[in-house]
Amino acid sequence: MKICIASDAWSPQVNGVVNTLSKTKEYLESQGHEVLMITPNLFKTFPCPTYPEIRLSLFPKRKVNKLLNSFQPDCVHIATEGPIGLSTRNLLVSKEMMYTTSFHTRFPEYIYQRIKLPLYLSYGYLKWFHRKSYKVLTPTKNIIDELSNWGIRNTTLWPRGVDTNLFRPLNKIKTEKPKKPILINVGRVAVEKNLKAFLEIDLDCEKWVVGDGPDYAKLKANYTDVSFLGHKNQDQLPSIYQMADVFVFPSKTDTFGLVLLEAMACGLPVAAYPVAAPKNVIGESGAGILDSDLKNAVIEALKIPSQIPINHAKSFKWENVGRIFLSNLQKTKVEKPGKYIFSNNPHKKNRGFKRLILAFVNSLSGLVFAFKEESAFRQELFLALFLVPVAIFSSVTVVEKICLIGSVLLLLIIELLNSSIEAAIDRISFDKHDLSKRAKDLGSAAVFLSLILVIGTYSLIFFQKLFI
Repeated sequence: MKICIASDAWSPQVNGVVNTLSKTKEYLESQGHEVLMITPNLFKTFPCPTYPEIRLSLFPKRKVNKLLNSFQPDCVHIATEGPIGLSTRNLLVSKEMMYTTSFHTRFPEYIYQRIKLPLYLSYGYLKWFHRKSYKVLTPTKNIIDELSNWGIRNTTLWPRGVDTNLFRPLNKIKTEKPKKPILINVGRVAVEKNLKAFLEIDLDCEKWVVGDGPDYAKLKANYTDVSFLGHKNQDQLPSIYQMADVFVFPSKTDTFGLVLLEAMACGLPVAAYPVAAPKNVIGESGAGILDSDLKNAVIEALKIPSQIPINHAKSFKWENVGRIFLSNLQKTKVEKPGKYIFSNNPHKKNRGFKRLILAFVNSLSGLVFAFKEESAFRQELFLALFLVPVAIFSSVTVVEKICLIGSVLLLLIIELLNSSIEAAIDRISFDKHDLSKRAKDLGSAAVFLSLILVIGTYSLIFFQKLFI
């Protein structure tokens, strides 16, 4: 199956969306599917305001259309609501093609924290964006409930996974840990991550921040007692996780938090607020502590044996994530009962007055052709030239005149339709076939019945005038 995934987030960006899509792509290809990624690296881009490391595609519609036409996907998934996602959505809607979408990030909350744009405006856009999606794939049950409150109800659950081959305990490093407990946070250093809540925890401990982002320089300058380690590659993270004691997750806006799974897979208990992402990831597993007092959550999390988060993380497999994604895909073209799917006809591109003129010319051409090539039409036309004047000049009522003339015109119309059916059948093949014969015979029967209608109409009306 040919699957297209359109996303405004892709490498070299480092975030949960990119990680999820990368793992999903790997799974799909391992199952023998052909995957086309429509991502910013295929377009001219510009830096996102306040997020310069995120590149937004510049006028992607034309190229997106070209890629879709060339690839001819069986299924399309739109992962983000940015320029690429928007262009893909609008093109699919215009062609009446089915697709799925996903909700990864609480951008309305992010935008509000930066420019105070009212949430109802941002969520209004998201509601419109996802309205025609077959399914909106959503990471947690809590997010499904929240989206429902904003009017987005065509949702389904699409959880996340962790690579336990990469993220796993490395016991040999345990002996290198200092006496003070180490608290660690991994992720984007930005205002929406609520890092200040972590940095200001009043405990005798070390604090490590791993990651980069727009607030990195400012926070590093203001919190000199904290170790800011900068960006680290995926293969570097397990050893760093191994040296820490608790993973602190202060964010209140994340939809899932893949870093929670990575940390737990390495044996780290989690300290977090009781909000959607950690509640759904940790649940009743005992792998972390959720408390409105983050300091208290850290103190209690230090008591959790490392094996508990390790065992809990093993239940989140990327294979299951890929399987759920695949099961929710929808064919781009679905024939609905009572509805035909039309392809674009290059011969129907004219509009307005020009179309009217050309239609008139083509109609005259059809009449001329019927007169020259169809002997039955000529005979019926000569009959009409006699019968119509008879109807006009006879002493009958207006309604009777209309019936007389109408029956003759109907005969000519049916004959033209019969001729067009015969032409279409001959266009397909001159070979004899039962269905071809049936089509022509049915057309001929229609002409015969219309001829009976003419004879019957004239006979009844004039019989009434002459003998009654």
